[in-house]
Amino acid sequence: MTASIPLWQPTARDLERANLTRFIAQLAVPDVTDSPSLYRFSIAHPEKFWAHVWRFCGVIADEHSIGEPWDAVLEGGERMAPPDPRLGPRWFTGSRLNFAENLLRCRDDREAIVSWTEQGPGRRLTFRQLNEAVAQCAAFLRAEGVAQGDRVAGFMPNIPETVVAMLATASLGAVWSSCSPDFGPGGVVDRFGQIVPKVLIVVDGYRYAGRNIDSLARAAEFLPELTSVQRVVVVPHRAMNGAAAPPEAAAVDNIPNAVWWPDALAAHAGAEHQFARLPFDHPLYIMYSSGTTGLPKCMVHGAGGTLIQHLKELVLHTDLQRDDRIFYFTTCGWMMWNWLVSSLAVGSTVVLYDGAPVLRGKPILWDMAEREGVSVFGTSAKWLALVEKEGSEPRRTHDLSALRVILSTGSPLADHGFDYVYDKVKPDVRLSSISGGTDIISCFALGDPTLPVHRGELQTRGFGMRVEIWNEEGHSVTDEAGELVCTAPFPSMPVSFWNDPDGSKYRSAYFDIFPDVWRHGDWAKLTPRGGMVIYGRSDATLNPGGVRIGTAEIYRQVEQLDEVVECLVIGQDVVSKGAPDVRVVLFVRLAAGARLDDALREKIRSRIRDRVTPHHVPKKIIQVADIPRTISGKITELAVRDVVHGRPVKNRDALANPEALELYRDLPELRS
Repeated sequence: MTASIPLWQPTARDLERANLTRFIAQLAVPDVTDSPSLYRFSIAHPEKFWAHVWRFCGVIADEHSIGEPWDAVLEGGERMAPPDPRLGPRWFTGSRLNFAENLLRCRDDREAIVSWTEQGPGRRLTFRQLNEAVAQCAAFLRAEGVAQGDRVAGFMPNIPETVVAMLATASLGAVWSSCSPDFGPGGVVDRFGQIVPKVLIVVDGYRYAGRNIDSLARAAEFLPELTSVQRVVVVPHRAMNGAAAPPEAAAVDNIPNAVWWPDALAAHAGAEHQFARLPFDHPLYIMYSSGTTGLPKCMVHGAGGTLIQHLKELVLHTDLQRDDRIFYFTTCGWMMWNWLVSSLAVGSTVVLYDGAPVLRGKPILWDMAEREGVSVFGTSAKWLALVEKEGSEPRRTHDLSALRVILSTGSPLADHGFDYVYDKVKPDVRLSSISGGTDIISCFALGDPTLPVHRGELQTRGFGMRVEIWNEEGHSVTDEAGELVCTAPFPSMPVSFWNDPDGSKYRSAYFDIFPDVWRHGDWAKLTPRGGMVIYGRSDATLNPGGVRIGTAEIYRQVEQLDEVVECLVIGQDVVSKGAPDVRVVLFVRLAAGARLDDALREKIRSRIRDRVTPHHVPKKIIQVADIPRTISGKITELAVRDVVHGRPVKNRDALANPEALELYRDLPELRS
């Protein structure tokens, strides 16, 4: 397959039924007739565009006696990073809304949440039942003294109770923050310790890769460090996974100020919603950077910005509709969980999965997609690569007739990943690779139901996002790799960083390279047709001899070899001919039975030399047993680079497998 021939194109019916088609028709601007012209309009006239998103998606908010439910769509939009964060940019000033109220607009007997674990299907909640549970949980939190602006933290897996607790928190105008229970105690304290939560929701245990794991023992370790916590709520989950659960009393006796989740909700049976409508930029979520290079940054995201950005992406870019059943493989420490849950605002059924994504001899996620009739299936590029290596062919083994969209993120999706989906999964599915980040709790580039899919490309830039690729001189370029930047404000920019009153941490995080222009830290290319190719993180690019490429370009080629399961590449600082230089070092995890001999090394080098560039052929190729990755599944080149150079890794608890770092320490192959 070549990049110039579309892998998928919308049919006339696809175009007719697309939300985006109706959106353009209702916008009724003569020059806006298709997706590319809408994008141009959206960045030229952001106030008109975002106001139409509000109306089209039916945002629920206080009404003004005269006119729109806001005073101005955008104030202070002349600059992205003013010296004083109070000066703007500010969106939809004067409006008042509640995030949870918008997600709970449906109250019928359709399924709102379907939950799966490694054991198979679990609990189900209708929209009516979800509303009842959220009202009860909110009443409990209110009785515990949780008020607007207070923090509620969740040490929780991806289960219905996590969604209930978040929505209850948001309904009060309190702030929700979560991390998955596979974080180590230090990682939890590094995050929750900064934001001083009043209430902690913690699961009693969870199951991963066939092992039942006790969460309460871990909670008992970190809770003494979280002195702000006044109440702990213990959620029963272990029994759902076939584990012997402790008696109710035993589950809470060893946790100070603990209450059992069922008791907390039962005490407020019959409670009704009391949604606090607050300003558009009122804090909703506190999200965290990966923390692999220092204490995690605490990014505060506003209720209105998160809501309207997610609605735009779900309704226009994903084409999500009421009858859809949407799934994303994610933990509660990754922004894709927040993004997924916002699908409730569309009235779609959200499918949750808690467990390992790959189980030996059990294609659990394809089983789930078939049985639940999943129509929008979200996953990571790494997962697609792993199931491809395993020889999975769901097109042959599963009925995926309901599936119409596959979303991929977390890392760049390689060309062969596109081929795998269309050859082995489903030939008529729309495969949309998407890219953004926790920093914006949304995407800079993503899918489009009205545009073709091309091999290796993200379909389009996000509407309303003035995204460009800049070279090192700060000039916008096309068909050339460079820094991904955004040159105009957008609603889901963080409201602030926690404990950053003058905005200095916020400005230095994104505006230190190009003044007043958001530099996201991705190395990417804008194609002539308006698509985008992501090559990886710009701080992990390889630069031997001054020739710079993204790490994903190496991975795209090497991981196609049958002998290689996955790999990680870094630049090692060396002295060459008396001058500082960088040499490329490639670490490979091999398939069972494969051996890293001279023949395989040459095969790898030849592939990189012929298909990428001769400048980046690895000087060293080293076999390793494991590749370190963050909790959200992203490989961490920076942490490996620090270990190789003898520098400390500042936050090992941010890693899912921190023990893997020891495989890279003091390697004799790297001393010469």
